[in-house]
Amino acid sequence: MISILIFSVSIYAQTTDSVIVNTDSVQISTLPDSVIKPVTPAKPVFKFRNKLLNSEAEPVSFSVQLKKENKKDVMFYLIAGMLLVLAFFKYFYSRYFANLFRVFFNSSLRQSQLTDQLLQAKLPSLLFNIFFIISGGIYIYILLLHYQVINNSEKWVMLISSIALLGLIYFVKYCTLKFTGWVTGLTEITNVYAFIVFLINKIIGIFLVPFIIILSFSDNTLVKIAVIISLMSVGIFILLRFFRSYGILQNQLKISRFHFFLYITGIELLPLLLIYKGLMVFLK
Repeated sequence: MISILIFSVSIYAQTTDSVIVNTDSVQISTLPDSVIKPVTPAKPVFKFRNKLLNSEAEPVSFSVQLKKENKKDVMFYLIAGMLLVLAFFKYFYSRYFANLFRVFFNSSLRQSQLTDQLLQAKLPSLLFNIFFIISGGIYIYILLLHYQVINNSEKWVMLISSIALLGLIYFVKYCTLKFTGWVTGLTEITNVYAFIVFLINKIIGIFLVPFIIILSFSDNTLVKIAVIISLMSVGIFILLRFFRSYGILQNQLKISRFHFFLYITGIELLPLLLIYKGLMVFLK
């Protein structure tokens, strides 16, 4: 009995091995040579996503608009140079600069003290008068640009013309006052009046500097407000010059306010209006 079981097991094992071998041989023999190829493992794919760049969305095109070129480099360097000149005047003539404002705001000082403190310094007075001419000329030029009276293409010609015209006006006025005082024998009185006029002009020249900066580099809304404020301020300075001059000269000349107003209108306002009218005709 035991021998029969051992014999049957051995027969089963031999049969199974042969089948497996035959099966493998059939599989190997039936496969073509082209199918047997080495298989390479696939490489892993890494996707880099940038949170700031939406690279997976569809591309969108934007229309390109040409920006209008508005060069203000020349005006920037011109204003920077003007501020540098004012800083040099403030540094080298600090005492004159301080006395200028002290005399302007202190109306209780006598005119002889004003003359002694400021008119003795000839060179600083001349330099600050020149600064007023430059500052006022630039301010007039910017106003003409703002009201579109002139074109930006003629900026150098109009800028130099504005400065030269303002300088010519006050040079002729100064010569006229000196000549009038020499002819009438009222040299001291005309010197006092000229002193007041050019004192307030120096203050106006310094006062216009921040407005020139605002009018040159600000937007239209702020420019309109600055133009109104600056024109009103200049008008107040001119009225202040009128009242100060009349208050000092009234007792010495014994003139009425009406006659003094006629003098101011004929000497101060009419020449400026005629020059403005001639300039408008020339530009048109």
